Amino acid sequence: MKKHLASIAAIAVALTPLPAFAQVTALVGGNVVDMGGKAPIRDAVVLIEGDRIKAVGPAATTPVPADAKVVQMQGKWLAPGLMNMHVHLGLNLPGAGRLYNESPEAKGLRMLNNAQKSLYAGTTTVRLTGEDGGIDFAVKKAIDNGTFDGPRIHTAGESLVPTGGHGKLEVDGPYAFAKGVREQAKRGATWIKLGISGGISDTHGDIAASPFTDEEMKTAIEVAHRNGLKVTGHTGSPQASEYALEQGIDCFEHGYWFTPELLRKMKAKGTWYVPTIVVSQKGALEFYKKIGSPPWYLERQASVGKIHWETLKSAIKEGVNIALGSDQFPFEPNEGTTATVREAELYAEAGMTSLQALRAATTEPARMLGVEKEVGDLKPGFYADIIAVDADPSADIRALRTIGFVMKGGKTVRNDWTD
Repeated sequence: MKKHLASIAAIAVALTPLPAFAQVTALVGGNVVDMGGKAPIRDAVVLIEGDRIKAVGPAATTPVPADAKVVQMQGKWLAPGLMNMHVHLGLNLPGAGRLYNESPEAKGLRMLNNAQKSLYAGTTTVRLTGEDGGIDFAVKKAIDNGTFDGPRIHTAGESLVPTGGHGKLEVDGPYAFAKGVREQAKRGATWIKLGISGGISDTHGDIAASPFTDEEMKTAIEVAHRNGLKVTGHTGSPQASEYALEQGIDCFEHGYWFTPELLRKMKAKGTWYVPTIVVSQKGALEFYKKIGSPPWYLERQASVGKIHWETLKSAIKEGVNIALGSDQFPFEPNEGTTATVREAELYAEAGMTSLQALRAATTEPARMLGVEKEVGDLKPGFYADIIAVDADPSADIRALRTIGFVMKGGKTVRNDWTD
């Protein structure tokens, strides 16, 4: 019997898989952008072990292991993967291109396809700011477990709004808002989105109008914070934004009309601003016309363009925390590039330096999400979320138009120079 048991034990040991050794990849010969504004590392080596960066340094002092997979980056510039903080993977706007009676299964597949396109375009992290029926959580799970490629997803689940407001889930009264927040938390949301004013895509009401009562907004923010969730507000209303700020809201989306006083308060409180400036500027017209948007929609878009631009310039001048978000698909064409890249370019045109615009697309969103020790920079211990371009984007943000290499978590998903 002892011999029999010993044999079984020996077989079990033999059949037990040995621990896998993580593949080491070396990106060599490129230049690494310093996100803090210091001199770049030229002729650099970036060592990646598994899904993390192991070392970053000059080739002269950073040896490449003999068994490493070497990827040539000569003359290219390496920067962190882009991060887009206002995304709807299931975006379905008014117009001839609108999808009607789309099943949850069909929407899930469309969202996964949009996620893959977003990653391929260089966006390695997104925050979803309002999707339908919990499909976003299924999409996130399918990407997180490796079944599908896609960006890292942070999601707010369904956006909450009083009946008739701009949002996905209509609820009324403070207790209903408390329940709505808890439902999103139960599903796995890390943010809560409140539609505290009207929106461009609404067929009714003023963009600057707010459907919330003070008690509804106060309760929603309080319950979210008690559950460890951050709160953001879709807003075009200065008055609603003022009250939300008093209640400790963490972030605002769009901010079509922000007063100088409100911007000063946001700066003092450290409140975040996700401008989505592309949706109100001329580049978005190409997208809206492509999907056959009706005249009323184009008129509402045009009505906020100028004031939205002035708000962005004032927020930059005031030094408000800004994280990039596009409110278009991250990969969507916009003035000769993608919506994500064009959003960053518009920040530079509105007063940021190219480095500040690059940070708004990388390190600042990571800080807003609370994951600044994992993504948003190229440092040892960080996830290997990396893009490569032809020139230094910290010197000229337009270099992001030349993205030709994308890596997420150590996996190369795009390499135009070798594929």
